[in-house]
Amino acid sequence: MLPFLFYENRNKYTDLRFLAAASSDGEINGISGFSGKIVAPEIGEVTEGGAVYFQLRDWGTGSIFGSRKNALIKLILKTKEDRSMFRLLCQEGTARRGEFVTPHGVIQTPVFMNVGTAAAIRGGLGAMDLSVLGTQVLLCNTYHLHLRPGDDVVYALGGLREFTRWSGPVLTDSGGFQVFSLAGLRKITEEGVTFASHIDGRRIFMGPEESMRIQSHLASTVAMAFDECIQNPAPYEYTRRSCDRTYRWLVRCKEELDRLNGREDTLNRKQMLFGINQGSTYSDLRVAHMKQIARLDLDGYAVGGLAVGESAEEMYRVLEAVEPFMPADRPRYLMGVGTPVNILESVARGIDFFDCVMPSRNARHGHLFTSRGIINIANQKYRTDPAPVDEACGCPTCRDFSRAYLRHLMKADEMLFFRLAVQHNLYFYNRLAADIRAALEEGRFRSFYAEKREIYGKRI
Repeated sequence: MLPFLFYENRNKYTDLRFLAAASSDGEINGISGFSGKIVAPEIGEVTEGGAVYFQLRDWGTGSIFGSRKNALIKLILKTKEDRSMFRLLCQEGTARRGEFVTPHGVIQTPVFMNVGTAAAIRGGLGAMDLSVLGTQVLLCNTYHLHLRPGDDVVYALGGLREFTRWSGPVLTDSGGFQVFSLAGLRKITEEGVTFASHIDGRRIFMGPEESMRIQSHLASTVAMAFDECIQNPAPYEYTRRSCDRTYRWLVRCKEELDRLNGREDTLNRKQMLFGINQGSTYSDLRVAHMKQIARLDLDGYAVGGLAVGESAEEMYRVLEAVEPFMPADRPRYLMGVGTPVNILESVARGIDFFDCVMPSRNARHGHLFTSRGIINIANQKYRTDPAPVDEACGCPTCRDFSRAYLRHLMKADEMLFFRLAVQHNLYFYNRLAADIRAALEEGRFRSFYAEKREIYGKRI
């Protein structure tokens, strides 16, 4: 297998940027709907920093772009050690603006991933809606999809992207958080966890290998490692042992996913793996665990086990302790967080990826995020209010409907309320991430952060 090839160029026939891997016979598979054949030089003569040329073909038609002479595209060879698919574009303090190249598209960071636990956004939103709302990544849950409809069903139907008709990147949570939240219904051993299904009570076993096999069946873009998520606070000695076990499980996850990605019947043979840092609120355990998992050279790294009982100040303290030891050339993901203010504070501390059910859950209860603060649409003062939820918002809800109408739908218990409210809050979160990216690009993140953190947590 040749090392990775990275192509970034423009000519009269193409405007592409992608990562590709070439096999020993010279075939190249990119991620932008194209494939090719190396034609010069000889495969064995390619060295690091050298160039190879290939004919660019459209996967659908098989046609070569341009004339045969002009269709030779140059690629620069990169070694596996230089394969990072995260590019840091600019930085202000610890806050980072980047791009993460995946097999299913380029993710602009910082990014908020929209949570579709069971392959749908609760509130009646589908893949086409997400595109309109500015969604970059759909997050689905391994545990829930394994139980219903079954990962074998999703596999038979072509993976999550075919199943949901979502064309962009998908990240699957390993199921660890859900499994460990079952508390009295599960038993932990070195091999994994035995637990009772919350649906029908049947006993199920899940370990690192099982989680990887389920996520491979789901064919997500990014698979999350199977870890033990403990509640905060937790005893120091138990936390230390848990970190050691989570590391051993991560090694097994990596080995199993490497094996699965090598199988001919795997739907996404370029599936990526993120490791998860644990350690409760103990800075020394967090740092030691981060150093340990960073040596595994994974595609990205998450901070897990936060926002599960500790204060926001403790969470920020943990991030400040861990961040210096997170690989700078890989994306950083804070799992399950959080409020708009949490996101601002965490971006300021070097985090790139976020997810949370808060925008959709709060929307269903009438709590809507706006550029001026949080409103409760059920309040009497909105009964005859003709204004949109947020006059500064460009979402479909704010373009077409009034606060009075949304309040009426909520009071009448109409299903349309959930859809309109959820799409507004998701748009707000996606727009927040885009505004943070713009502020970083323009060198004004500090002032943006100082202004918005005083507004976004305020109830009006």
